[in-house]
Order: sequence, then C-alpha cells, then structure tokens
Amino acid sequence: MTSTDSASPAIHPLEGCGVHEAQMDPLIQPEPQLSDNEETELYSVSWNQDYGCFAAGTSHGFRIYNCNPFKETFRRDLKTGGFKIIEMLFRCNILALVGTKLNTQYPPNNVIIWDDFQSRCIGEFSFRSEIRAVRLRRDRVVVVLEYKIYVYNFMDLKLLHQIETLANPRGLCCLSHHPNTSVLACPGLQRGQVRVEHFGLNRTTLINAHDSKIACLTLTMDGLLLATASLRGTLIRIFNTMDGTRLQEVRRGVDRADIYNIALSPNVQWLAVSSDKGPISFNQSSSNALEPLISRSTSANPSSSFYFLKGVLPKYFSSEWSFAQFHFPGGTQFITTFGSQNTVIVVGLDGSFYRCSFDPVNGGEMVKQEYVCFLKTETASR
Repeated sequence: MTSTDSASPAIHPLEGCGVHEAQMDPLIQPEPQLSDNEETELYSVSWNQDYGCFAAGTSHGFRIYNCNPFKETFRRDLKTGGFKIIEMLFRCNILALVGTKLNTQYPPNNVIIWDDFQSRCIGEFSFRSEIRAVRLRRDRVVVVLEYKIYVYNFMDLKLLHQIETLANPRGLCCLSHHPNTSVLACPGLQRGQVRVEHFGLNRTTLINAHDSKIACLTLTMDGLLLATASLRGTLIRIFNTMDGTRLQEVRRGVDRADIYNIALSPNVQWLAVSSDKGPISFNQSSSNALEPLISRSTSANPSSSFYFLKGVLPKYFSSEWSFAQFHFPGGTQFITTFGSQNTVIVVGLDGSFYRCSFDPVNGGEMVKQEYVCFLKTETASR
C-alpha cells in the first residue's frame, strides 16, 4: 500500500454539488463531453452521505446528480477509461475513485483521492488485491478489500486500523456520519456475524445477526442503529449497536431474495428494501423498542411523530403486509432512500431515476411523481 502527496487535503464546499473549475493536472485530463447518443455503460450508482446526491460510475468517467430538484451537476469524461467506484464526501469537492479493469491508468486495486477544486489527485492507495468498496467520512478514509478493511486518517492518510473479515465480495461496510459518533459496521469473522466498531469509545460489538452470510447492512446517521439482511433475504433485523440487542425483526417474505439495499428514514419511522423480487416495500417501525434510541439520537420530541405509534404495532411484524410498494422492471439493481414529504427516491443501474410518493396513513401502491432516464445505457458488470 502506498500513498502519494500526503499534504492535508483542503475541503471546499461546492454549492449544489457543483465544481470550481481549475487548471487540469496532466494525470487526469477530461475529454470533450460526450453526446447522449454515444454509447456509455453504467457501472455503479451510489448515494452521498446525506442522500441528497448520487454518483454514477461510467465507462468514460463519472457523473454527479442532484436529487431535489433532479439535475446533472457535473461530469468528468476521461481519456483513461471508466470508474467502478465513486464515493462522494457529502457535497464537497473530494471524491474517492476506483477504476475498472479496462482503465489504462487507474486499475481496480488503486484508490484515487481526487480534489475536483484543484482538479488533481491528492492521494493514492495501492493494494495487491481488487478493491471492493471505499467509504468516506470527514475525518476517515475506509478501503474495503475482500478479506480486510483499512481505516485511514483523512488529513494525513495515515493508517489507523486494520480489520479482518469473512470473505466480503460485496464490499459491505458502512459508517456513521454524525460529528459526535464514529461508528463502522462490517461483516465479522463468522458467518452471519456483524462487527461494529465504536472508535470514539474504543469499543467493539460482535452481533450474530443471521444464520447465513450477511448480504446487506446499513447504519443510521449516528451509528446507534444497524439494519441487516442475509443471503436468504427473508428477514430484516434492526439492532442496537452499543450492546448488540435485537430491537426489531421484519419478515420480507418466505421465498429467497437478493437484497440490494436497505434504507431507514431519518426519523427511523420507515424502512425500505429493494431486492431482485422487484418491489420496494416499506414498513412502519415499532416505537416500543426503538423510541428510546430514536429520541436520543435525533433529538426528536417523544410526543411527535413516534407517539401515535406507541402501543399500536407489535415488535415483530411481517412485510407480507408491507405498507407501500412500487414495482420496477426486472433484471437490474436499484438503490433507494427517503425524500421529503413522504417520498422515496430510487436509482437504477439501468440509468433510471424515480421519485415516488406514498400515503403514510393508508399505504398501498406508491404513486410515481417523477421519472428520468439519466443515462441511456446497457448495464455493465464490474
């Protein structure tokens, strides 16, 4: 592993995910923007940390999109080839990039820390094996390999922690993003186990979440709650990350499913799941188990949105009674998050963007409010 240019990266906020133009470094020179008629393959889509933007890795570079209102804010089409991983840092100029096998300059075992304000590479990590994921916090860079996770200090790129995991081809790893907590969750060394690191407390919690291997996991912004799914895809479980207590269990169904994404609303009242079975299903969380953590972590008034649920929903409920659904074309992967005013946002590897609304009282089929085909593409494998 090596790093280049260890000077502290300067982080400049970019209005609306925009970019300050600067003289380009010869390492990465953009080509003239491609027309929409030219063939571009989509390799990945991923949210930024506040879910207000998403990044798309393409066969020619990368693009950044704003969600509300929907618009492409900027793109970089490069001579060297495409990128399979694009990790934003909120809405600022810093990105982490990992190239594809066809990228002539940046292979899939290198991480590039790119400063789009300076238009240059400010750091680079090289490994002997392919990189599965990269996660960023304002103070950390996390690189995920198949069997190990490396945690670096952002300002000087010094290695802080090494975490061994079970085989992790999906690159499962998530971080908290609240300034007062520093939490990392990843697969443990046993099948179905999740390891949670509370770095600020110097505390490790091992959670035996499922009997089969972990397929998907997500943390709340403060890192106090963890939602997980296994390769079976029948159960979604929610845990207290401090002591590993299981707080809630949701049955998605009885048939196996490949879970692509789990989303928790900011107030943790709603949970959404996307899978290869097509629908996005939502469920109301039981406040009986979650209210003590929710009220503390979000500074919510206990008598506000959670109060009307108290004593109504059981701790265990079935998503066979899923509250709201929206069905998508098969054959592609989708990621989802919650928008404002009872809406959800869904982005697909087929280049589709959906904004849908749901009835918080009656549920049922969601209503499509907006649809954009942001990239005419054929889905490409990594």
